[in-house]
Amino acid sequence: MTTFFIPTDTVIADTQTWLERAVIGLNLCPFAKSVHVKGQVHYAVSRATDRAGLLEDLIFELNQLVALDAKARDTTLLIVPDGLQDFLDFNDFLAQADRTLVKLGLDVVLQIASLHPHYQFAGTAEDDITNFTNRSPYPTLHLLREDSIDRAVAAFPNPESIFEVNMQTMERLGAEGWAALKVGRTPQDV
Repeated sequence: MTTFFIPTDTVIADTQTWLERAVIGLNLCPFAKSVHVKGQVHYAVSRATDRAGLLEDLIFELNQLVALDAKARDTTLLIVPDGLQDFLDFNDFLAQADRTLVKLGLDVVLQIASLHPHYQFAGTAEDDITNFTNRSPYPTLHLLREDSIDRAVAAFPNPESIFEVNMQTMERLGAEGWAALKVGRTPQDV
């Protein structure tokens, strides 16, 4: 399989388009619009091709996030265009990422959510449209502040209903509707 280098600005633009059209546009995360509008989402691109390099980048971004005030940077999307393209490998790395949070003593301050172009919920078929709620253009680690999550959940009626509402949204949208959003990777010249 041949892979092509995707410029960092393209990776960020693709991710911003996905965030605006899918995550915010479909209201998949009712908390995303506010931090996006306020410019509090940081887009970091890891050019790592292996776990060790990605772990270094993850540690750097975790430390950067906690060092800054939430008003300046509430959340970070750590995008990995060159590594962990296989969803199972990516999923395995998440356990290492969570252990790193604990080692750094940040597990009560931050959490890591996962997004991937081949995301698949347990018990679903690969092409099940509900998987697309967590499908981003590139493997992505979403670094979130626990206190921001707590505030958002407290302000949102029935936060436990978000998952079910998202599944219904995706089923109504269907594969053609998702494709019409044009939220994938920018095609690269061969």
